[in-house]
Amino acid sequence: MLKEERQAYIIKQINLHNKVLSSDLSEQLVVSEDTIRRDLNELADTGKILKVHGGALSKAFHYSFQHNDTYAKDDKKQIARKALSLVKNGMLVLASGGTTMIELARMIPEDLSCTFFTVSPLVALELSEHPNLEVILIGGSLSKNAQISIGSVVISQLADIKVDLCFLGVNSISITDGITDSDWEVVQVKKAMIKSAQKTAVIGISEKLDSVQKLKVCDLNAVHYLITDLKTDNPKFQAYTKMITML
Repeated sequence: MLKEERQAYIIKQINLHNKVLSSDLSEQLVVSEDTIRRDLNELADTGKILKVHGGALSKAFHYSFQHNDTYAKDDKKQIARKALSLVKNGMLVLASGGTTMIELARMIPEDLSCTFFTVSPLVALELSEHPNLEVILIGGSLSKNAQISIGSVVISQLADIKVDLCFLGVNSISITDGITDSDWEVVQVKKAMIKSAQKTAVIGISEKLDSVQKLKVCDLNAVHYLITDLKTDNPKFQAYTKMITML
């Protein structure tokens, strides 16, 4: 594979999953981690990605860039509109992080009155702009890669609440492997979020369907809704509709 093709693949994976690990890219592309590090350095130098220890982030995942560089922004707005149909006045809602969740937070109508808990400082800032929302940030150690609160303090706080609805941003979804991720600490937080909610809605662009990462969050039967940018009668959803409500 030519360097240009390899770097195009890397950018695609970063945009799709918001973050990537050098070790995973090395395995997927069957090249050394040194080669991947050189690719990431070149892409960072040209301003296409944000290089971090052990991998890279999408520019859209960083607060200073997120307004202009969100990958598949129109699709994420469509997901946000669908997701908001589940939120009613008086609800307790738990929100994860991610660019789709940020779009959802921006689209909340001003007359909606409910309480949002979130593990994401960036989502909390967006939610705080709405006059009728009570916003509670669940704090702990900050994951610089995922930009959410992580650790035992967060998991303990989540165990003490019971919300009506959890919006869970995800990196990979498949029929056989369920919801998966690449970050162990983030996986533990997502598991705790699911446990603290009466119902969970997974939100993510359709490109994440039929993809798998190394660490499991849950099976599909542990969540209630799958919200993507495609229409529910799309052939790609046929197998999923047997296991979960599609929006």
